[in-house]
Amino acid sequence: MGRRGPRLVGRRQSSLGKDGRAPEGPQMDVRVVRSNKVFKTHKGGKTASWSIMVVVGDNKGMVGVGMGKARGIPDAIRKAEEAARKNMFQVNLLGNTIPHEVRATYGSSTIVLKPASPGTGVKAGSAVRQCLEAVGVHDVLAKCLGSRNGTNIAYATVEAFRSLTAPEVLAQRRGKDVNELVPWLAKARKEEAENA
Repeated sequence: MGRRGPRLVGRRQSSLGKDGRAPEGPQMDVRVVRSNKVFKTHKGGKTASWSIMVVVGDNKGMVGVGMGKARGIPDAIRKAEEAARKNMFQVNLLGNTIPHEVRATYGSSTIVLKPASPGTGVKAGSAVRQCLEAVGVHDVLAKCLGSRNGTNIAYATVEAFRSLTAPEVLAQRRGKDVNELVPWLAKARKEEAENA
């Protein structure tokens, strides 16, 4: 079995800009979801480059995902981080968990996220965990169905985040009382206010 390149998955500090200084704006939690060494064949031979996917979050509900490709690993990470920062959006959270169960599909990967009680932790693996921790979710249950491809799973998780709706909005849409739909909402909102 041949040697593979360095394993670049996990949490990283925000990368430096072209001038060697940290980029302007708030400091973000940058996590490498997937790294892949790719080759392009030319007339003169093969040239290797790195394709890297990162997820960027502020641990307070903002998240974005992006891909970057370059000859060097630091350049690829910087490009991916810039793309992720451009795609950032706000996720509807409920304290340290998500407001309701959600299922999302991207390609042949399906992800199921379920809210969990305080102290449960992040019960998820691979790319799902990176996305959940970057957005600031601390109690959630996750399950991957279908393909385990890291890129597809990350995009499916982001799709799940986009489809999360605040319980108050759902209750208003259905013409019901919010406490009837989500009995534990009042307690969760109270804890959220105390922790803020």
